[in-house]
Amino acid sequence: MQDDQSGGDVLRFAPSPNGWLHLGHAYSALFAFEMAKRIGGRFLLRIEDIDKGRCRSEYEEAIYEDLAWLGLEWEDPVRRQSEHFAEYERGLKRLREMDLVYPCFATRKEIQDAIVASGIPLQNWPTDPDGAPLYPGICKDMPKERLNELMWEGRTYAWRLDMEKAKQEAERINGGPVTFVEEGESTRGDHGLLPVEPQLFGDVVIARKDVPTSYHLAVTMDDALQGVTLVTRGQDLFPATYIHRILQVLLGLPEPRYHHHGLVRDEAGRRLSKSAEDMGLRELRSAGRSSADIRRMVGL
Repeated sequence: MQDDQSGGDVLRFAPSPNGWLHLGHAYSALFAFEMAKRIGGRFLLRIEDIDKGRCRSEYEEAIYEDLAWLGLEWEDPVRRQSEHFAEYERGLKRLREMDLVYPCFATRKEIQDAIVASGIPLQNWPTDPDGAPLYPGICKDMPKERLNELMWEGRTYAWRLDMEKAKQEAERINGGPVTFVEEGESTRGDHGLLPVEPQLFGDVVIARKDVPTSYHLAVTMDDALQGVTLVTRGQDLFPATYIHRILQVLLGLPEPRYHHHGLVRDEAGRRLSKSAEDMGLRELRSAGRSSADIRRMVGL
């Protein structure tokens, strides 16, 4: 694949090998690739495979095959997140040293039980932008001695970012409110210099006991380590930018620009997804579709 290291913007496509690529992935990959060509930038492929339970080698191989079939070229070597846990662990260690994360031992059932015990009906409990119930803070105020005891007992836990403290510290470091540049459109239809609203997510999981990272930490550090200057991705990931910008400021990482694009939807208006087992590129290829057909189907 191409290995041009010339200047200009650096863009990337970063799929997870936990299923077959569908039309939505094709659109996102082609969007980044064509934009890189148009503005004289570089295009990178990254494999986001930190979910060891769901990611499979056959899906990863299919990613390379499908993207090459679409006519995409990318630089070698391809960054695979599973090979860089030590780097993410250093980022987590920095957040721990700043006293901005804490271990949470609560299971999903315990979290749900705590919400029910609050007297607020589960359906009325506030949710984050992804639709998940906001964490009710079960372990947040637990004495550190007790937290250490639970860790020594070998209990499973997740590292949560104390979002209130993290936002305050990021604003202190930044010398004011944290913002980002949106060159596409937000979910509200605005663009330009936008403020972050990380409090909408509450105390998000930033890493786990067995995996020293999460999507948020890994993607933030990867973009910095790979020199990505323009992040293109679907509007469904727009709110995640709030968390990523906070992490960038806290960890002293460079700030990329962002371009969130529209999503490929079915006739009912539902966005395509792996979980819904929407028709993959492999199936479309088997049905006789060409790469030119795929481009027309996604409007590129």
